[in-house]
Amino acid sequence: MKAKMVKGNWTWRTSKIGLPSLFLICISFFLAGFFGSTFFSLSQEHEYDLRLMPRSRARLLEKSTKEESEYHLLQAGKSGDDSITLIPFQVLSWYPRALYFPNFASAEQCESIIDVARGGLKPSTLALRKGETNENTKGIRTSSGVFVSASEDKTGTLDVIEEKIARATKIPRTYGEAFNILRYEIGQKYNSHYDAFHPAEYGPQKSQRMASFLLYLTDVPEGGETMFPFENGLNMDGSYNYEDCIGLKVRPRKGDGLLFYSLVPNGTIDPTSLHGSCPVIKGVKWVATKWIRDQVEDD
Repeated sequence: MKAKMVKGNWTWRTSKIGLPSLFLICISFFLAGFFGSTFFSLSQEHEYDLRLMPRSRARLLEKSTKEESEYHLLQAGKSGDDSITLIPFQVLSWYPRALYFPNFASAEQCESIIDVARGGLKPSTLALRKGETNENTKGIRTSSGVFVSASEDKTGTLDVIEEKIARATKIPRTYGEAFNILRYEIGQKYNSHYDAFHPAEYGPQKSQRMASFLLYLTDVPEGGETMFPFENGLNMDGSYNYEDCIGLKVRPRKGDGLLFYSLVPNGTIDPTSLHGSCPVIKGVKWVATKWIRDQVEDD
């Protein structure tokens, strides 16, 4: 009887004191679980955002362009445009500054340019440095090519392409040389070189090639890439032999364009702009090159 009373009292005390404690413990666990899961979710989202930040930034840039329903344009000057020109591009590298323009020209335009150039092709030549001759530089550049200005193309295709290049580069057409249209057959190449001419090696220059725009006129199944062996400062320890096809490589795709700058903004030659054309292994490479100067070109 006494034992039952003690047991009963003990049960009553547990119920009276234990239930509030139990309630508080449950609340504590609930709050801890809630805040813990929220923190974990936020940390996961933050990690996910950091991982995708470059892609997200690209989407934001694209979104800001596409979703603008109305542009408040200014009145253009006599030589300006009264509308916006949108030419998509991809930054391939900052060292050198190299930008890629997908679908810059149509297949019909590419074929038209090839037809214009085909009959005038001659072996490509080099601008010789002091002490160099055609004989001791043989094999450096093995393509065939021809210079054609936009005014010489009666189809009007080069005129359209030249105008589009001016808009893509933000450099007026008057700063550009005539198109150098080149053909590389199997095994043909161009060893790594600079498009700009260093006065110490080539003598005084009236103007300088500050940028190059390459329009690929054909697909090349294998080989024929435009390469930048010094991209981001790589391979600049003096061991590079100017023939190896290494570094940043851009495969020719019909209708796509490649823009790169030979000069940095202060006007000096960018050492990372060294580039070449890898040997063609399969197919034929056609490319139209537009060299752009830092001064207006004489007619």
